[in-house]
Amino acid sequence: MISAVLRHQFLPRLLSVSRISTTRRNNGFIVLVPEIGENGDGSSNLSKPDGLPEFTHITVEKCLAAIGTEARSVEKLVEETEQLVQSKDQLNVYADILDPFEHAIKDLETTWGVAKALYLGSSTLMPTTYYLNIHERAQRARAARFNSKPIFDCLSTADPKSVEAGSPEGKQLVKKYLLEGRLNGITLQPDERLNLTQTLTELNKEKSTYRSKVETAIKQFSHVIKDYSLVRAFPPTLLEAIAVNDEEPTKGPWKVTLQPDIVKGVLEYCPDRVERWNVWQADVRKASSHTEKSLATSTHLENIRSLRKRQANLLGFPDFATMSMETKMAKDVPYVREILNSLLSYAFPAQVQEVETLQKFADESNFGHKLELCDILYWKRKHLNAVYNYDEERIREYFPLPRVITGIFHLLEKLFHVTIVERENVEAWHPSVKYYDVFNEGNQSELLGGFYLDCYSQKGRRGKEGWMVAIRNRSDVTQTKPLCSLVFNFPTPVYGKPSLLSIDDMGTIFRNFGKCMQHILTQVRYSDLAGLSNIEWDAAEVCGKVMEFFLKDPNVLVNLSGHYSTEEEIPAELLDSIKIYQNYMAGYDLCKELYIANLDLELHSSNDFWQDIVRKLWPNYINFELDKKDSHPCSMVNIFAGEWGAAYFSHIMSKIVAADVYSTFVENGRTDVGQRLKSTFFAYGGSVGTAEIFRRFRGRDLSPDALIGTLQLNRVNERS
Repeated sequence: MISAVLRHQFLPRLLSVSRISTTRRNNGFIVLVPEIGENGDGSSNLSKPDGLPEFTHITVEKCLAAIGTEARSVEKLVEETEQLVQSKDQLNVYADILDPFEHAIKDLETTWGVAKALYLGSSTLMPTTYYLNIHERAQRARAARFNSKPIFDCLSTADPKSVEAGSPEGKQLVKKYLLEGRLNGITLQPDERLNLTQTLTELNKEKSTYRSKVETAIKQFSHVIKDYSLVRAFPPTLLEAIAVNDEEPTKGPWKVTLQPDIVKGVLEYCPDRVERWNVWQADVRKASSHTEKSLATSTHLENIRSLRKRQANLLGFPDFATMSMETKMAKDVPYVREILNSLLSYAFPAQVQEVETLQKFADESNFGHKLELCDILYWKRKHLNAVYNYDEERIREYFPLPRVITGIFHLLEKLFHVTIVERENVEAWHPSVKYYDVFNEGNQSELLGGFYLDCYSQKGRRGKEGWMVAIRNRSDVTQTKPLCSLVFNFPTPVYGKPSLLSIDDMGTIFRNFGKCMQHILTQVRYSDLAGLSNIEWDAAEVCGKVMEFFLKDPNVLVNLSGHYSTEEEIPAELLDSIKIYQNYMAGYDLCKELYIANLDLELHSSNDFWQDIVRKLWPNYINFELDKKDSHPCSMVNIFAGEWGAAYFSHIMSKIVAADVYSTFVENGRTDVGQRLKSTFFAYGGSVGTAEIFRRFRGRDLSPDALIGTLQLNRVNERS
């Protein structure tokens, strides 16, 4: 896997568009993208004296100029440091290398973070082309120090005792430099390094083509529904998303696309089985030879696999999956498979039982067919509603967004002994965005950091994921406080009615506030190790998922609740239905995750054709026959066009760690354990390996038992 430094969590975009030159031609526009300047002072106008970005005056030109200046400053320091290490007999690793780069990277990271925050706030503020210009320039400059052979050689021969004596985190930071260097091919001979460069160039081209074809396939598909009876049960947000005229969503017609949220919504709410089957088939066949041949990605998928293996072989690894483990907490592939198989031994039998129960309910409801994959979401919703009284729209009424935000603030303050205070009159990218300072409890002179909170959907904002965007990291060297942005996509209040949240919506909020606290409460000296930086991929989601597990506590739900019109707390019967919902068909859902994780590993360690691998693995994980034309690997963009190749298992590993951490709260109560979490996972950031942090927190090694218990999976013997 390409090094963690070269990978960024977001593929963001840009900033407040001002004075963008356009030339009208025929039916469209030619956008003249300003070039990134390399001279002059481009950074001085992005922040105010209080250290916060001056959002109302940030323009595309200023950001491009700032990134150009700051990038060149970092690259110039790399050149100067190379000369220094080659001419100086005795170097101080801190004074001559680590600390100067900490100062040089500060402004670059902040400008980059501001760009990401604005892009995710609304892509209309900063189009993709502009952001990518900034993103690529900043990424190249940031990686320069890790690609320097003289710096690598100097750090690899530095006295370990003197490094460790200088700072508790120094040894880990030097280790990071050396790992990044190795994965970038610094130790290779010149001809081998040239081969690696050519391989990565070809790989990036194949990944780009794969992504482009999948995106085109998604855009080209559309299915028009004219019969209102087919969309009658759709939630208002889904109806608006598919209505040709979104101002009159109930009048139709309605256009179904292959956007993930749309596909999921149709499969969940459409009562017509043929309609569901058609949409499901279009989804699993997209970008394959079973649809438009020019958009088929199978050849590109195989080329990506081959090039990744060549990359791994050049760097001394037998395959790409083994190479991937270099940036993971789980140090080898056999261990990952052992963990995943231990979960499967519980999840698969649970899946069989869950599907049998759902089939029985469907039969009693006069379904008249054997359930297929296209039926599961629809009958799952019907079963939850009929048997367990789970009514998502009614539940939403008890969780208005302002009350949920107040409730999570109180929970965070109690758990981690902090005080969260809104600061008035802070500039942001939209009037609805608020800013909060975070202080140590009882001491508002001890500022720990701050965050922007952007809750409401804006034009150009896509998806429902929610993001925590790190604008700048903590650094003791530069005396910098951490700053981040939380961006969500909830409906704007209308006619005095607040935005109402589902349980899944609240999960999104809790996950991202967990990341926010990890970013702000870190106690690490260096920004390269602070917060979420340098954390292994398979542990990066731990703190977010720990916070999400708190939604399984009925007391937390009660404290978050209050009917939007009467303010009464949520009734006990709704709490019971939420509890059922949170673990409903957990075996089925976990088996799907385990299948993708193992498929990803197998595709990056085996030489077999992808279809043969799918056919081999599928029956071990999914209790449904594989459709002959199901070509789902042809559209797995995150794995084959993104950076999650041989890394998808990371989502499950983070969940395992988080469940084990959360079980400590259940066993020992909140306050003391919250302090322990704050002083370990939050405080250490990426300065200590996650396995060691877990041992310091829990007093033992990791076990999957807590996740199995949390999901309430039946304990059974290994399947034969």
